[in-house]
Amino acid sequence: MTAMTQPSLVTSGERLCAQAMRWLWEARRHFVLPPSVSSVDLVDVQTFKTLSELALAGWVVRREGAAGSDTRKGACDLLDFVWEQFHRGDLLHRMLLRNPAATHPIEVYSTLYAAGYRHEGLHQLIRHLLTLRSYRALDLVPNRKLGVAAAIRRLGLTPWADDAELLAGTWLGGLPEPWMIDTYNAYSVTHTVFHLTDHGAAPDRIPTELGDYLRRWLPVWLDVYAEAGFWDLLGELLIVHGYLDDPDEDPAPWQRFVQAQHDDGMMPNGINQPTPDPVARALTHYHPTVVAAIAGTLAVSRGLAAVSPDGNGTR
Repeated sequence: MTAMTQPSLVTSGERLCAQAMRWLWEARRHFVLPPSVSSVDLVDVQTFKTLSELALAGWVVRREGAAGSDTRKGACDLLDFVWEQFHRGDLLHRMLLRNPAATHPIEVYSTLYAAGYRHEGLHQLIRHLLTLRSYRALDLVPNRKLGVAAAIRRLGLTPWADDAELLAGTWLGGLPEPWMIDTYNAYSVTHTVFHLTDHGAAPDRIPTELGDYLRRWLPVWLDVYAEAGFWDLLGELLIVHGYLDDPDEDPAPWQRFVQAQHDDGMMPNGINQPTPDPVARALTHYHPTVVAAIAGTLAVSRGLAAVSPDGNGTR
């Protein structure tokens, strides 16, 4: 097994992120909300999920600040776009007033809040809702509970349970037999780690035993999904792998992922054949392109940290 050199990781990560962010910026026009959209209209549309994930890409890329000044500016522009689509927080506020049991407006706002955007009325409403018994008994799948707790912590508030308790209820937290993984549980693995580490901001939140488990079995899963060409899931697993202190990784899955990116910056999902229709391409392949942008900027951060004298890189 030949480790990838840090300079090559940085170079390929910069290119991957920059091209993905350019494509996402161009694709944004397909996710513009109608000016008259109401909170009721928005709850059930795919566009809400898309906008939230565009915000996530913008936040992580801007936070890392490692993929170049042009890419960082693109991340800022993308965040501004999403904030304006949500009527500078008013739309999220109306959604939560309409359905106070919903958690997705809280999670999306927490990403924007971490990026520096503020809506005082929404923040006060969230603070109040967290005092209710309902929020101490959320009926969500375990990794989603971890995600809500991460969002609450991101807002500077106190979750109802600690990470260890929430992690124990997840598939990954049980240290399962690795051959029992399937697509559903593979996405559960990635999202559990994303939420636990606040999308890479705090990789030290991964407990030692879980880190050892991931170091042993992630390379196997990476090989499987690289061989299958399942680029969306492979990208998420590569992000998780980037949170671990494992410099002797096999470069093949990363190289295959980078090579799968189209010339225009789009990352195909590996399931649907991309079509020439720009709307269909945006709807079907925006998510793996978000993943590519995040994977790329984290690869740059990791590579720079590894070669910096103090080991801290840009973080």
